[in-house]
Amino acid sequence: MSTYTLLNAGRIVAGPGSVANITEIVAEIGAEKVLIITDKGVAGAGLIDKPKALLESAGVAVAVIDNTPPEPDVDQVNAIVAAARLHAPQLVVGIGGGSAMDVAKVAAVLLANDVSLRDLLNKAPIASRGVPTLMIPTTAGTGSEATPNSIVLVPEDELKVGIVSPRLMPDVVILDPQLTLGLPPAITASTGMDALCHAIECYTSKKGNPFSEMLALKAITLISRSIRKAFAQGDDLEARHDMLLGAMYGGMCIATSSTTAVHALAYPLGGKYRIPHGISNAILLPFVMRFNVVGNEGKFRDVAIAMGIDVAGRSNNEAAAALIEALFTLNRDLQIPADLKRWKITEADLDALVDGAAKVTRLLDNNPRPMSVADIRSIYAQLM
Repeated sequence: MSTYTLLNAGRIVAGPGSVANITEIVAEIGAEKVLIITDKGVAGAGLIDKPKALLESAGVAVAVIDNTPPEPDVDQVNAIVAAARLHAPQLVVGIGGGSAMDVAKVAAVLLANDVSLRDLLNKAPIASRGVPTLMIPTTAGTGSEATPNSIVLVPEDELKVGIVSPRLMPDVVILDPQLTLGLPPAITASTGMDALCHAIECYTSKKGNPFSEMLALKAITLISRSIRKAFAQGDDLEARHDMLLGAMYGGMCIATSSTTAVHALAYPLGGKYRIPHGISNAILLPFVMRFNVVGNEGKFRDVAIAMGIDVAGRSNNEAAAALIEALFTLNRDLQIPADLKRWKITEADLDALVDGAAKVTRLLDNNPRPMSVADIRSIYAQLM
C-alpha cells in the first residue's frame, strides 16, 4: 500500500443559518478589505446580500465581482484577476457554484504569487499560499470548497484543464443549506449528479484509500437518499443539508483520491460543446461504470449498498448490474438526457472527442480498468 494524504480546509462551519458566522470568521482572519467573487445568477438571487450586509455592518469594506461565467476560460479568468487586483483584498470570498469558487481560489493565488495563469495551466508550481480564502457554496455539486483544484477552459485546445495544488485549499468553508433552497430542479439534478460522480469515481479509483473510501460511501449514502427529494421538493431543508454535505464529502474524496474516466471523457464535452459539467458526467456515469465493473465487482457491490440497493442473496456481478441499472434509472428520474442528441453531436465528432479525452491522462491513469482509445470511442458511440 502506498502512502496517502487527506487535504482539508482550515475550518468548516456548517448548518442552517451558518452564514451568520461570517463576521466572526473575517474578524479572526483580520481582513478589513474583502472581495466577493460570484456570478450574475447568484447575485441576482440575493444570495450575497446577507453576508455582504453583515460584513459591512461590522465595518468591513466589501467589493463584489459578479461576472464569473459558467465554465470560465483563460481570458475570462484573467479579466477577473485583473479586476481583483484593483481592490487589493485581504480576503477573497467565493460564493456560488464550482466556477465562482474555482475562480476565487485561483485569483487568490495569483494575487500573491509572481506567476501567470498560463504558467499554472502548464503545471508551474505555486510558491506560496495566496490571499486567504472563504468558500460559500450555493449549489451541492462540485465540492470545490473542499478540493485543491481549479478548472479552467483552454479554448484553443477545446478542453478544460485542472490546476491542482495544496495552495488552492480554502482557509474557511461555510456550508449553509438555506442558501441552496432556491436551486432550480434542473441545476439540483446536474450538480447533485456531479457530486455523486465524484464519490463513485473516487471510491473505485486506483488512488482510492481508507480516507476516500470512508468519505465516498458516506457521500453516496447522503446523495442517494436525498437527491430525488431535493429535485422534487426544493424547499426540503433536510434534503438540501444532505446534498450539501454529500457534495463536500465528494470534494474531500477528490482531495485524497481522484476522479477517473467519467471526468476525463466529460472534459471535451464541456470544452468543445459547452455541455454543463454535471450533465456530461451524469450521462457518462452509467456507461463508464459498466465498463469499469470488470475486475472490480466487489467495490461496485459496496457502492450499490451505499445507494440503498438490496443486494441480499445476489452475487457481486448481480449487485454490480443492479447498480448500473439504478444509475440509468436515477438519470431518468432527474430528467437528465440519455444521450448527446440535444447538442447535435454525431459520429462525425467522434475523432475530436476521443482525441480530447485521451489527453486527460491525469484522470485516465486512475481508472480502475485500463481504457484504450478504442474503449473511449466505444463509450462515446454508445452516447449517440
